[in-house]
Amino acid sequence: MVKKITSNVYLSAIFVFLYAPIFALILFSFNDSKSMAKWQGFTFKWYQELMHNEAILSALRTTILVAVVASIAATIIGTISAIGIHKMKGAKKSVLLNINYLPVLNPDIVTAIGLMSLFIFLNLDLGLGTMILAHITFDIPYVVLSVLPRLKQLPQNIEEAAMDLGAKPMYALRKVILPQIKPGIISGFLIAFTMSIDDFVISFFNTGSGVSNLSIEVYSMARRGIKPEINALSTLMFVSVLVLLLLANKRQPVNK
Repeated sequence: MVKKITSNVYLSAIFVFLYAPIFALILFSFNDSKSMAKWQGFTFKWYQELMHNEAILSALRTTILVAVVASIAATIIGTISAIGIHKMKGAKKSVLLNINYLPVLNPDIVTAIGLMSLFIFLNLDLGLGTMILAHITFDIPYVVLSVLPRLKQLPQNIEEAAMDLGAKPMYALRKVILPQIKPGIISGFLIAFTMSIDDFVISFFNTGSGVSNLSIEVYSMARRGIKPEINALSTLMFVSVLVLLLLANKRQPVNK
């Protein structure tokens, strides 16, 4: 009993440590003062000013555009790659898996400088296009790692069984394989989307002048002081993700 209470206390302390900064951010998004050092009253003015802050809104639009395009492209490429890797055997499969692990284990700064050097070598102008390409590149390994476990759980020779029943290879892929690995594909897409929104280092090194996402915008603000509108935007993003998670969990059947 004592051990159970102690473990619950430790667990509660961990959750408080994780979420206390987020709750502080949400609280001060309603603070009437620009400073987070003291509370001066409740207000919604930072949410109103957020709607008129074109720099932040432009960075938000760029962030969402890059994240959506990159995650969709990475999900398609990563799923196809995972299926191909799953079909391989022996040394080739091991080599490709190790290559896939490299971008995940590499420090972001190494990947960012490597991609930037490649774009410069190819005489590509750094901007929105190179940022999207960079995000697609570092998102693909996460999709592969999300889809592969689902492929390993499939019954052996399921594709051959479908073709024995008259299905063409592409039909078997669309109607048999993809529905079975759909949870892994969705997980890979969500991870890619989250990584793309969260990324700073790769975006910073692979974008041009006049193109910035939220992370770059916040970094540039940090030199002059973070505006309270960022607290309001972060609160809206947090609430949006929380609502989506609650709706997704509500749709899932509860196992009794």
